[in-house]
Amino acid sequence: MSAGNNTKLGVLLMVGTTMIFAIQDGLSLHLSSAYNVYMVVMVRYWFFAAFVMTVSAKQAGGLRNAARTKQPLLQGFRGVLLATEISVMVTGFTFLGLVESLAIFSAYTLIVAALSGPILGETVGWRRWLAIGVGFCGVLIILKPGMGVFSHYTIIPVMAAFMFALYSLLTRYVARLDSTATSFFWTGVMGCIVMTMVGAFHFENMTAIDWVLMLCLCCTGATGHWLLIRCYEVAEASAVQPFTYLQLVFGSTIGVLVFGEVIKPNVAIGAVLVVSAGLFTLWRARMALTETD
Repeated sequence: MSAGNNTKLGVLLMVGTTMIFAIQDGLSLHLSSAYNVYMVVMVRYWFFAAFVMTVSAKQAGGLRNAARTKQPLLQGFRGVLLATEISVMVTGFTFLGLVESLAIFSAYTLIVAALSGPILGETVGWRRWLAIGVGFCGVLIILKPGMGVFSHYTIIPVMAAFMFALYSLLTRYVARLDSTATSFFWTGVMGCIVMTMVGAFHFENMTAIDWVLMLCLCCTGATGHWLLIRCYEVAEASAVQPFTYLQLVFGSTIGVLVFGEVIKPNVAIGAVLVVSAGLFTLWRARMALTETD
């Protein structure tokens, strides 16, 4: 089976990626509950930027070729946007925990589908619009607005979902002119710069064990991104994209087993609707490649 069409390997790599990212979320929750979020994300980006530059330096043309872009402002904005989204999402973990935060965040695929028309000029048919509507109903079930138990903190993962959706769309947009290596380089370097500018003012001393956990957090970030790159190298994105929802499963499992979180009925029902709607939109997007949506 040729490279770029090994779906079975791609699925295995995506499963491994989502598992590692779920562990990363758990480590982020632990560290950010004890220390400042900006510092935790800053140190994580130091390691990530070093990883990005190492990978870029080994490729043809080296760092200079990786940094070359016709869209510096857009690439820079992407990097800053992702760093901001990560900070917002980790903040959400500290207030809501992993289960509820990840359930709400999983709606980002629906936001991508909804905005792919105005931003990328793609056609979104009525079936996908219906699925998007069902998915957002699932988000409302999770949030429970107007029922006396609505938490204002739930807006945090909602903001993170919108940010990541925009980041994903901009990544696809810049791919029309720039390579994956260039986008990867700008993501790591710009994120490192902006988080250092913010996090340096919030540096705190950590215990020895937490520095070990911080190193584990950095390693999971680099490993997860490497597996993700390999995944998209060996398989089509449309074939492996549905398996990204496993991060919700793995993350929720960590939330329950490690942090003692409880899966509330409304969160479970809402998450099922969001994931089902998201999987349907992904399937319809794949079908749209061969038929009129």
